[in-house]
Amino acid sequence: MGFAFLAATLLAPCVGAQQNDTPQKPGKLIRSGDVLSGELNAMRVRDARKGGKRVATYQITSEPRRLPPPNGLCNLETGPETFQLVTTSEAQAAQLRSLAGREISVKVDEIACAQDAGQMSEAIVTKWSVVTK
Repeated sequence: MGFAFLAATLLAPCVGAQQNDTPQKPGKLIRSGDVLSGELNAMRVRDARKGGKRVATYQITSEPRRLPPPNGLCNLETGPETFQLVTTSEAQAAQLRSLAGREISVKVDEIACAQDAGQMSEAIVTKWSVVTK
């Protein structure tokens, strides 16, 4: 029950932001090599694959973006607004930990719609790098 409550609490602001009477246009297309910018949020979720161990998850909240085919709008009217950054090393995790709560930009190399139960974002960025100014 705790996970379901946490998920509902974290996703409620995202859902509420899209419930608007005026029709919104789909977001700009994002492709491999494009830059995604937004506020980096750090969350702790339980990973079912790791025996329920709590793991840090990082998410960028940005303007709606469309994904290239076959993903398209991720079953959303305007495209995803929340993008989970998948870390593949401790160095990447440490880099994101130090940037949590800030506005950041990442170069997207690989992106897809969220499909697994328990994912807290609408889209998943599996390969990325932080863009420094």
